[in-house]
Amino acid sequence: MSVLETALTRAEPPIPVRALHLDLKGVPPTASRLLSLLETAAATGYNAVCVEWEDMFPWTVAPQIRCETAYTPDDIRAFASKCDELGLEIIPLVQCMGHMQFVLKLPQYKHLREVANQIDVINPLADGARELIQAMVDDVLALTPNVKHFHLGGDEAWSFGTHEDTKAYVEEHGKGALYMHHVEPILDNLASRGIRGMLWHDMMREWDDDALKRLGAKADLVLWSYGGDPLVDSPHHISEEMTQRFRDAGIDVWGASAYKGADGHNVDLPNYEGRQKNIHLWASKAAPQVDIKGVITTAWSRYHHCMCQVEPIDSALDSLVNHGLIMHEGKLPENGRETVLAILEELGERERFDACYDAMKTLEEHRKTAWFNIQMGREEVITVARDKRRADVIARNTVRTLRSLVRKNFDIYEQVMTAFAGLIDPLWLDRYVAERVEPIVTETEQIEKLVDEAYLWYREYEDR
Repeated sequence: MSVLETALTRAEPPIPVRALHLDLKGVPPTASRLLSLLETAAATGYNAVCVEWEDMFPWTVAPQIRCETAYTPDDIRAFASKCDELGLEIIPLVQCMGHMQFVLKLPQYKHLREVANQIDVINPLADGARELIQAMVDDVLALTPNVKHFHLGGDEAWSFGTHEDTKAYVEEHGKGALYMHHVEPILDNLASRGIRGMLWHDMMREWDDDALKRLGAKADLVLWSYGGDPLVDSPHHISEEMTQRFRDAGIDVWGASAYKGADGHNVDLPNYEGRQKNIHLWASKAAPQVDIKGVITTAWSRYHHCMCQVEPIDSALDSLVNHGLIMHEGKLPENGRETVLAILEELGERERFDACYDAMKTLEEHRKTAWFNIQMGREEVITVARDKRRADVIARNTVRTLRSLVRKNFDIYEQVMTAFAGLIDPLWLDRYVAERVEPIVTETEQIEKLVDEAYLWYREYEDR
């Protein structure tokens, strides 16, 4: 009996829909790797994939939205065909309110911003705002037509209701009414095609009961909570009481964990144990308690469009597989991570995973050491700035250490590029490493300059 056959035994998993999230706005897999990742997901307990294409989609509504390495229409069709072959339900995700940077950064869409100099939130009352979202939904459905659920995002719209027009609307009708004014026609359009809409829950926490009931007739809510016990450890975000309000309003709910991308906006590897604890509590406690339709395990690759990339998928495959097993079985795999690694070996993924993991681990440790020494160097510079006579005792070893670390940047760059070759386009790998090592170079140069100046002053002072 194979390791997978031993690990996946439940005929009726405790979580009906077990969705892998693909956030493609950072370190996106190549088109071929995207397909093979689906095979890994299907083999390890997933039966759905929630795909957030963002600027990797071949948009026709506005081609300028596409990034440099956007997938082709044929790539998207191949993705849909592969999902169908593997029995994976596709749940497309197109943002409708917040996280709209990838669109609102473009000059032709400036008029759609909720705040003129901010590109994160769309103004739901702006002329053409809803029509843009609908056109994007139509673009996605044209290439992935056979879907049952469609996620419209809608979370973290921090400036929602602050434009003079939307503020006046909220004062007269309420936040829920403004939100529904924007999304309800889109939800109705989806329903006319036999598709159920979905939204993240956080913008609805303060809605009145009538607004929640209106929403419940149109869409499901996805409750996201990525740390510890999802219904207990973040009461400001989600709680049993809040969840019950949603249920009382007739809203069907989903859960959302995170297998990567939830441990810091610039980290290189997920906290395996922390990610495991959260999904285990979703599967063993929260899901049965709340009677959820499914769980999406998210995989953020940027905290938002304009922030640095985070945690490539291929160095987090152990966490991906672990989440699939736990959602399918409702319990931790026997022998823990060793079982997960054995499954990766069985699937032919272990060797590449080890190379990718080791590259990220090396980069992570390199950065930690470098920033520790940068902090020391900065502190020593201030010591001298306050008392120049202490310049001679500056630990010039700190500068030598930093120079040595800068020299290692190239070796680490080569290790990352080699490990991920064929899995991620070199453009994104180059930018990923640059985001992490170029600040080390800049800081080292600045500290070295200040230390040299201070040391020169001290030698002149000593010769007087």
